[in-house]
Amino acid sequence: MSVRAEFDTWAADGRDRGMEQRHWHTAKHALARMPVETDETVLDLGCGSGYAGRALREAKDAGRVYGLDGAPEMARNARGYTDDPTVGYVVGDFDSLPFADDSVDHAFSMEAFYYAPDPHNTLRELRRILRPGGTFYCAVNYFEENVHTHEWQENISIKMTRWDYGEYREAFRDAGFHVAEQDTIPDRETEIPPESEFPTDDWERRADMVERYREYGTLLTVGVVP
Repeated sequence: MSVRAEFDTWAADGRDRGMEQRHWHTAKHALARMPVETDETVLDLGCGSGYAGRALREAKDAGRVYGLDGAPEMARNARGYTDDPTVGYVVGDFDSLPFADDSVDHAFSMEAFYYAPDPHNTLRELRRILRPGGTFYCAVNYFEENVHTHEWQENISIKMTRWDYGEYREAFRDAGFHVAEQDTIPDRETEIPPESEFPTDDWERRADMVERYREYGTLLTVGVVP
């Protein structure tokens, strides 16, 4: 199944809102770090319900926000969640971003980058459209060190890229970015039951759930255009 077909189905089922609620636990901390100034242009890559772009408009007063998603139904839903004329949504391909060279100030992606068919090319495309001094904040929960997310690939037909910390840094540098920052953001809001309630439907051991959310959380890699 293609990315478009997979996530069109998710959008039709209303799962975009569920994704937003789960991702917000760590996404809000990544967004708060972004050096977005008034009137700057921001791209939300793999925008889903569009929550990140709306948040940047409200908290940072970004001048123009574009949300790009490969699934038309996701983009359609996102348009319906806001009436802000400075926030727009487009259907696009991660391998050929529909923006001019040096036309975007900052880019953000939460839980979407690893769906890119060719992540190295996606990074080159981001490097192309970002202005000098521009940043790309890439946040993922599916990465090599986080062994508790590896099974996700078994539950989805789309091929996912699972890099480790070093592979993310190397790929960013190969695409022409400086790696300004890389760390993990813990999820402190997902409720973890007491030991007496384990095993649960999803977890055999409480220690594994703690490790997944409180220790590994979300990997954030920040690239800056020289």
